Amino acid sequence: MMSLRHTVWIAAALLVGCAGVESDSPPEYVKIEPIEYPEVAVSTAPVTGSLYAANRSIFLFEDVRANQIGDIVSVLLVESTSATKSADTDVSKDGSVSIVDPTILGAPVTINGRYNLGTELSSSSAFESEGSSNQSNRLNGSIAVQVSRVLPNGNLEIQGEKWIKINQGDEYIRLRGIVRPEDLSPTNTIPSTLVADARISYGGTGILNESNTPGWLTRFFMSPLMPF
Repeated sequence: MMSLRHTVWIAAALLVGCAGVESDSPPEYVKIEPIEYPEVAVSTAPVTGSLYAANRSIFLFEDVRANQIGDIVSVLLVESTSATKSADTDVSKDGSVSIVDPTILGAPVTINGRYNLGTELSSSSAFESEGSSNQSNRLNGSIAVQVSRVLPNGNLEIQGEKWIKINQGDEYIRLRGIVRPEDLSPTNTIPSTLVADARISYGGTGILNESNTPGWLTRFFMSPLMPF
């Protein structure tokens, strides 16, 4: 008869399986916690009916572009790379050595009257190699990230990620880098080509991603450790 202890373990395993798997984010892409402002004492001054509010005021020539920690920046992903490399090597080497028949008093030197001491040596080697490589990548889309730090020179460090659940798996886009406030548009957008020290990742998790990943034994036979 199954004990109560075993029943509890099986129930816990079933609950974990039904709950699904949470995707852990690397520490450098974690969300920015809201800034905790000190409590402001509520003014008891009578309402004057003015449209001006001190906590919502901005300068006359100031816009609403991101400039502090927690502000939102929309990055337009317009990445496109293409690389081509080719190599052609052709090496050859020829060598020869010739020793004429020695003579003594005009007569050739032989062994038992049959073999002379003249000889010829020659060698030839050649190496030819040709290789080429083509690679291209393209990533289009957009992702909204937050300002995580304001650098001493005024530049903004941004970071964030976006997860999309599609059928049997999850897909994510992660971005981190540094932007200049001057490059932000009035709507707080910036192309990814203007993000310095950019770290852009696109990948996925789940059964669909695993089906496209070769197993460890296949990776071993395709690794440089395989002698054949």
